[in-house]
Amino acid sequence: MLPVVSILGRPNVGKSTLFNRLIGERKAIVHDMPGVTRDRHYGEAYWNGHEFSLIDTGGYIPEDPDVFAKGIREQVHIAIDESDVLVFVCDVTTGITDMDKEVADILRRIDKPVLVVTNKADNPERGWGASEFYTLGFPDVFALSSVNGTGTGEFLDVLVGKLPVKAEAQHDVRPKLAIIGRPNVGKSSLVNALLGEERSIVTDIAGTTRDSINSVLTVGEREYVLVDTAGLRRKAKVQENVEFYSTIRTEKAIRECDIAILLIDSVHGFEAQDARVLLEAERFNKGLLVLLNKWDLVEKETDTFKRYVDAIYAKMPTLTYVPVLSVSALSGQRLPKILDEVDVILEERRRKISTSHLNQFLEDITRENPPPSARGTALKIKYATQVKANPPVFAFFMNKPEELPANYRRYIENKLRETFSFRGVPITMVFKAKS
Repeated sequence: MLPVVSILGRPNVGKSTLFNRLIGERKAIVHDMPGVTRDRHYGEAYWNGHEFSLIDTGGYIPEDPDVFAKGIREQVHIAIDESDVLVFVCDVTTGITDMDKEVADILRRIDKPVLVVTNKADNPERGWGASEFYTLGFPDVFALSSVNGTGTGEFLDVLVGKLPVKAEAQHDVRPKLAIIGRPNVGKSSLVNALLGEERSIVTDIAGTTRDSINSVLTVGEREYVLVDTAGLRRKAKVQENVEFYSTIRTEKAIRECDIAILLIDSVHGFEAQDARVLLEAERFNKGLLVLLNKWDLVEKETDTFKRYVDAIYAKMPTLTYVPVLSVSALSGQRLPKILDEVDVILEERRRKISTSHLNQFLEDITRENPPPSARGTALKIKYATQVKANPPVFAFFMNKPEELPANYRRYIENKLRETFSFRGVPITMVFKAKS
């Protein structure tokens, strides 16, 4: 898991400009109107060999009765809980305000590194004004300009030095299963049902507040690590802030897992957010499994399940290789089949096709459907080899690989799956030049 750094402060001090400067792209909306960062933004920053997640929060507005301001206050409190380092941004041109003092009072009570940034120090004269901000009670104060980048290098050098030291990862051969999905689809209920059905928790893996909840599940001689991404403490009353940090957790869990298990509420069906998270898991080449939860609440007809599956595949036509199961965490319906399917996907991820079999396959499919010509030259794939398993990666050597159209690449992938399966597993294909 990457360390988390949150940018905090009152509105209109340049938090979003600093965020954009540190991640190297214009991702947050930057505007002079106070409170314009209504949505949180997050990205990944890299400095001097250190990578960390960076979060841009909305401005902190203490004691403002406005609902929007209340939401910002709530998200600041969550950011404090969820972060390893806090960046407190102030405006050197206005000096210390009452709002700055209130934010500082909150931050001084927590046992986490706080770096004060006096932003808008666009020239040396403004930079000299930064000394005033030491009176807020924090030892690390930096005068910088988010607009032109002045002072950001020294600031980042100190920031990465405050990040927690990454523990040396122990090699764990147990497959890690991330239970992902929208809020209230039953993720925690599914984990509890799996752990409680003739299974025992060997141990609980210790985690911090911001970590997903991990448990070890044993079934006979098989062991799995279950990652429940719904474990955020519901301290905030503003639901959107909880969901924002839950989204960050989900993406972290996807990066770390072997198989991403997407849970869908059968009553509400497959939605755009489900598609987004499934594509995210595919992008990281994770094993994929879709579960239709609360199936016991669905009114059934002859082909109800088939119609559900067809509807999902119609929205995600490139993911028809992903298996779909109907389950009920509440009643226990078909729960044993989940791990059976998981084992199949794990085996498929490890599948290694010999070069001789792969080239016979290549000869057969190109004879059946030869590659097209490009600019008067017949495209020819000379040979192929599997360069990696878990997840599978294939290299195809040919003339003019840049000319091979997307539909023919899709044809090769479809034939690979038709011949060798790779159920629930994304396939990576690389086409290289070979004269």
